[in-house]
Amino acid sequence: MRQESVVHRPHPALRQYVAAAVGYRHEGLPPGEHLGLPSPWLTLILPLDEPLGMAAHPDPAQPPGRYDTVVGGLHTRPVRIVHPGRLAGLQLSLTPAGARALLGCPAAALASLDVPLDAVLGPAGRELADRVRAAGGWSGRFAAVDEVLLRQLRRDDPGPPAEVAEAWRLTTATGGRLRVAEVARQVGWSPRHLEQRFRAETGLAPKEAARVTRFDRARRALASRVAAGRAPDLAALAVAGGFSDQAHLTREWRAFSGLPPTRWLAAEFGFVQDTAAVSTALSTP
Repeated sequence: MRQESVVHRPHPALRQYVAAAVGYRHEGLPPGEHLGLPSPWLTLILPLDEPLGMAAHPDPAQPPGRYDTVVGGLHTRPVRIVHPGRLAGLQLSLTPAGARALLGCPAAALASLDVPLDAVLGPAGRELADRVRAAGGWSGRFAAVDEVLLRQLRRDDPGPPAEVAEAWRLTTATGGRLRVAEVARQVGWSPRHLEQRFRAETGLAPKEAARVTRFDRARRALASRVAAGRAPDLAALAVAGGFSDQAHLTREWRAFSGLPPTRWLAAEFGFVQDTAAVSTALSTP
């Protein structure tokens, strides 16, 4: 079995838009499925060897398909990725501001959808995929990503409305612990107006964003513990993550992944290293 996860630090001009960049290669796994779970980022995947097979999308109405490249919007249901025992590619975690600055659309336009990158970027999306696959190693692949994205960067884009951007910052910076009413108070809007504008920009309601953020932090913390050889300790994880108790943690895990935490670990053990690598990438200054 081959397991490889490589963290890349994006160009300084891209860091407010690309929260994390990770290369991965897994070989020798039993054929099966990998779950793409909700997170506070849009996901851009550039497969290296073969198209990415998606058996189910966050929107049940979207049919299964195979993708040479894919951009996935913010979502609250898992993606089911089928694989023949191997997966290799680059994964970028884009902020909602990055959707506007790099993809040219608000994050809401891609909410719960998975689309080919060239459907958003046109020829630049195809160029990026070709250059990444032609590169001889991880450094060359990530250099191609930086170069193409810097060229796509809309430096004059005003970004999301300031109040929505601040609401997003408050939600993610506090790990989803801040109540929506308090977020609204701090940005100077009513909760109803915040919900309307927040959803119009991101595709999620403020409460959904808080739940996704809380879940994502817990998932990465659990993956980092297991990758380091430590016990899962779900009770401590629930307390640290702002859940009311372990039962609350388990309910949220089922809601977002379809599995309780221990079954998720068993099913996704071959990919836990990638989840831990994303945490490393997020913490890289």
